[in-house]
Amino acid sequence: MFTYIPIEERRSIYGRERVIRALDLLQRVGPASDMVYTPIVVRLIVIAIKTMNGLKKDVRFDNNLLILGCGFIGQGLLPLIFRHIDINPEQISIITADERGKDVADYYKVSFYIDPVNPENYKDILCRKLKKGDFFLNLSSDVESNILIDYCCENGILYLDTCIDSWLKDSFNPEIPVSQRSLYALREEALMLKNKWSASGTTAVLAHGANPGIVSHLVKQALLNMARDEGWNIETPATREGWARLAQSLDIKVIHIAERDSQIPASRKKPGEFINTWSIDGLVGEGLQPAELGWGSHEKYFPEDGERHRFGDQCAIYLNKPGAAVRVRTWLPLAGPQIGFLITHNEAISLASYLSIGSGENPEYRPTVHYAYRPCDDTVLSIQELQENNWGLQENKRPITDEIVSGKDELGVLLAGNKRGVYWFGSRLDIREARKLAPFNSATSLQVAAGVISGMVWAMRNPSRGIVEAEEMDFEEILSIAAPYWGKLVGEYGSWDPVEGRNSLFPEDIDASDPWQFKNLRVM
Repeated sequence: MFTYIPIEERRSIYGRERVIRALDLLQRVGPASDMVYTPIVVRLIVIAIKTMNGLKKDVRFDNNLLILGCGFIGQGLLPLIFRHIDINPEQISIITADERGKDVADYYKVSFYIDPVNPENYKDILCRKLKKGDFFLNLSSDVESNILIDYCCENGILYLDTCIDSWLKDSFNPEIPVSQRSLYALREEALMLKNKWSASGTTAVLAHGANPGIVSHLVKQALLNMARDEGWNIETPATREGWARLAQSLDIKVIHIAERDSQIPASRKKPGEFINTWSIDGLVGEGLQPAELGWGSHEKYFPEDGERHRFGDQCAIYLNKPGAAVRVRTWLPLAGPQIGFLITHNEAISLASYLSIGSGENPEYRPTVHYAYRPCDDTVLSIQELQENNWGLQENKRPITDEIVSGKDELGVLLAGNKRGVYWFGSRLDIREARKLAPFNSATSLQVAAGVISGMVWAMRNPSRGIVEAEEMDFEEILSIAAPYWGKLVGEYGSWDPVEGRNSLFPEDIDASDPWQFKNLRVM
């Protein structure tokens, strides 16, 4: 079913705009095409043919691929699928709830069906569209992930999603206790499935986009970079405990997924409108979940609005507030100090769990982990307006890709606590560079699509690994596929201290002797 092609045999075409344009053009042109064959078109096709003759795909897939959802990520992913996987358009089907993405699917001659998935029809749809050995790619919002994972494991179908989700009716049901509708609870259900099905069963990759996903691999690379900067002669850890011991030895107290989106559309936000550079439904859904974070062993001050879970390994806590209402301080090399939203993400929980030594409320070691997201300016205004409406979503939703005129997405991981200072490792992807690298993308969507395609290739190469999270995958293999789409990968130290300059105009409740306490990072 799979043909593995070693990484070293691949010839990179990233950053060569004319060849990328030619490859996408060649995928579109067929015997029945009505395209006019001007001299420049013929020249581009010749370039594409020569390039494709010398370009080996990462993997060949002979069965069918079903994609659920075709929003921003689905559209941006299609060109990467044909670039990295030896697969024909006839093998791919898209099922989605509306017309979004149909033009892109038509461009690549991929079948497109409008058939909203719900609790009553999901089994019938999967049974009609999938068989043993196929691949189910879940890019949907507000569809329960765990029942889909269970179905795929039972029927020998490869699976990947970008987040662990629930049905919309459950996500915002006030009758369900906050702890039970948290992402922590959804992940615990997924881990129960992990125990239910064999560790050598059909591969199902949980939550593997940019973040969650690629950022977990960046943390591992960042830890190695810091260890080598210390002059330590170490081998790459081969176990979970080995990574946790390395983080402990480096005195990492806090890990932020620190992101700044500075992309600007030609037409700015209007009143009553929600703007975003990626899925609006996805952001609002995440933002209205309770704020969740991995809770570190160094923390001395438990939040007054915080709660512990009474099940699982207790690596994380939640606040009795939506993530879109909780702001935290962080730092990025280009943006400098910034304030972002503590949006709930799977990596905050999975990384905290993976890097724990011991379990329960008082482990020997665990870092505090959370997202610190500063979206583009128009999205910040959209979130403020959303809160002013008591979290009622605006009537008009305007996702932006083609109309972005400038800006970049600076996305990485910030490791704090080491004596050298904070260390940020991540991507600086400009919108112009993103468009050169792959069509139908913004900088933000391409970072996510790179995580998806690298996870898909890994799953196809490793079809019998059972249910896995990002931390359990080969980070070097994943980054070798994803990194070329992430623009400049940069590692930089900084002297940023979250308590420096505080308590000047007004008194603040901070602990200046221990800057990496969560109460120093949270904006109150």
